[in-house]
Amino acid sequence: MSDCSSCPSKGKCGSSSESCGKKNNPLNKVKKIVGVMSGKGGVGKSTISAMLVKELNKRGFKVGLLDADITGPSAVRLMGLQGERAYGDGEGNIIPAETPDGIKVMSLNLMMEDENQPVVWRGAMLSNCVKQFWEETLWGELDYLVIDMPPGTGDVTLTVMQSIPLSGIIMVSLPQDMVGMIVTKSLNMARMLNIPVYGLVQNMSYVKCPHCDEKIRIYGDSTSNIALEQGIPLLGELPANADIAKLSQGKGEISDKEVMQVFDTLVKTIG
Repeated sequence: MSDCSSCPSKGKCGSSSESCGKKNNPLNKVKKIVGVMSGKGGVGKSTISAMLVKELNKRGFKVGLLDADITGPSAVRLMGLQGERAYGDGEGNIIPAETPDGIKVMSLNLMMEDENQPVVWRGAMLSNCVKQFWEETLWGELDYLVIDMPPGTGDVTLTVMQSIPLSGIIMVSLPQDMVGMIVTKSLNMARMLNIPVYGLVQNMSYVKCPHCDEKIRIYGDSTSNIALEQGIPLLGELPANADIAKLSQGKGEISDKEVMQVFDTLVKTIG
């Protein structure tokens, strides 16, 4: 399963697959792997991951979504796959679920009878689960695999960064100082492990007045502080609105031009 020819880095890491420790299923051909990371829970990175794969799919790319937030998986609901299941093919491979428009999805909730059942596992089991989702899932040929990463800088996040050949990471934040500090820890973790960072998306930056379209910044005007301080691009700001909230039920489409402009920037940045 260790095969540099099937690795998105194409040997650019300067190591053989045996020495870098990243295993790649030779049955898969994934061109780019993009992690969506925050370090802080509740900032909307799962929603942004889902919106990103949907936008890539609309543009004709073959895409997959790996839900690495094992203890808080939400990809199934975000992608409208309630009731669907991932399953084994009898040969040691996992067949992911697939949306009607062809997006492949792997999440622990696709292997559980009840999505409300808690995942009470220790770190080693969580990390092994993520490795299985990468190494044993039959993703096939993909242009992009987006990974919804867990919060924090612990075992599972470290496993993703050390075991999966990430092409780069998109950071997600909120316009709050406390969140900014936690996101900065994740940014520094990525730098320590030499993972490229594409830039920062700030979620829930404002609420738009339905009458005059004025942007009301309920958390204050701290828009680009983290990006400026850390020297990374600010890829865009997303509002708090009902359309985005509906995605948590796997419903609706985003029509807000400013929101779509952010995702246009994301697609171009990771391209």
